[in-house]
Amino acid sequence: MSEPLVIDNFAPVRRRTVRLTEAELVKTSYLSDDGEYFPLVIEPNVDDVDPVGWIQSHRSFIESKLLQHGGLLFRNFGIDSPVRFEQFVRALSPELLDYFERAATRREIEKNIYTSTDYPADQAIPLHHEMSYSHNWPTKIWFYCAQPALEGGATPIANDRKVFTLIDDTIKEQFLRKGVMYVRNYGGGLDMSWQEAFQTVDQDTVEEYCRLARMTCEWLEGDRLRTRAVRQVVATHPQAGQTVWFNHAHMFHISNVEALAREALLAHFKEDELPRNAFYGDGSPIEGSVLSEIRQIYEEAAVRFPWRQGDCLLLDNFLASHGREPFVGPRNILVAMAELFTSEELTIP
Repeated sequence: MSEPLVIDNFAPVRRRTVRLTEAELVKTSYLSDDGEYFPLVIEPNVDDVDPVGWIQSHRSFIESKLLQHGGLLFRNFGIDSPVRFEQFVRALSPELLDYFERAATRREIEKNIYTSTDYPADQAIPLHHEMSYSHNWPTKIWFYCAQPALEGGATPIANDRKVFTLIDDTIKEQFLRKGVMYVRNYGGGLDMSWQEAFQTVDQDTVEEYCRLARMTCEWLEGDRLRTRAVRQVVATHPQAGQTVWFNHAHMFHISNVEALAREALLAHFKEDELPRNAFYGDGSPIEGSVLSEIRQIYEEAAVRFPWRQGDCLLLDNFLASHGREPFVGPRNILVAMAELFTSEELTIP
């Protein structure tokens, strides 16, 4: 109405803005009723919720739920394009991160919005924390389902509060005493080039990055690069104060490669010449059986759900790990990362 409504001598009646509570605007649930409160599912409770406006108005609600549950699955919010996904993500995390010191091939769709790992569809990716091989990593990681696969293609996730309790104390003690070292060999046509991994063609830029990140780097013939880095085994959440298993040993170790490919690689390369490999921090070999046990624990702790088009998944990268199942048919899952965390023990004064 453009004019106030006046009835006899009554004062004008004007529209009032009604502010609904979080509980009225959205509803929350879980994927199952088996007592697994991870992730928390959030859906609109009314038809006309503006997803971007809702996030901007309820940041503290989202942050508290993320810290409590470790993962939030937003469903039916009408996120129907990569652009809309970017707007949705930036409403909570305005500054999204570049993907630097890469371990997987990805394409940038929008500014700092990437495809998920470009990896053969018939192979699984074990659960892991994003960039736990580095000296810094995103605190938050978002996933968006632009197109679910015809078959399979789930993104299994795990509550790492649970995972940490399942790892044998002797394994923890061994790793904590020795640390973990990653050796990567870039170039040669077997894995990523250093130009792609570090997003530069300038060797001086790579050397400076390695210096600040306390990595050693060695230039080899054929425009190849070898790096070594001793990194954390566990990480403590900066707000929750909880410690979780936080490393890439089970991902980078040669035992994670399919048997035939592993045999072929080891027939031609020494263990520190492989495209990527993991050792204890003192350079001694990590037992394959130990890493198989770690992968099995992640597998047992995994929570799976079929993607629905428009789904947005937000994980606390300390408290939750993620992977990927094999799939059939086209699949388009996008990724965004936010809030860089740098390990204090590796920070240069």
